[in-house]
Amino acid sequence: MRVLFDQATPVPIRPFLTGHAVSTAAHEGWDKLQNGDLLNAAEAAGFEVFLTTDKNIRYQQNLTGRKIAIVVLGQGRWSLIKPHVAQVVAAVNAATPGSYAEVEIPYE
Repeated sequence: MRVLFDQATPVPIRPFLTGHAVSTAAHEGWDKLQNGDLLNAAEAAGFEVFLTTDKNIRYQQNLTGRKIAIVVLGQGRWSLIKPHVAQVVAAVNAATPGSYAEVEIPYE
């Protein structure tokens, strides 16, 4: 699957997403786009999963009818995510068109 990392998504997750083509919003030139426009651009470019730390995205955006799957990380710090990276990988692997999933990352 083609996976797009939002601005605050820790890049060290990338090597764990084997079998996926991963890019970042900044690499695509979309670092100035807000969520709605960013999701539209990602869908138009054929991305299938949007990985973000924005827990409010489901309340700020109308996700009905979206083709892109959204996976939300409960934390944005790599040091907190790293022990739970298998959960992130599982959520990305399980993503289906238009799905929404949250990966809870506890403060430790």
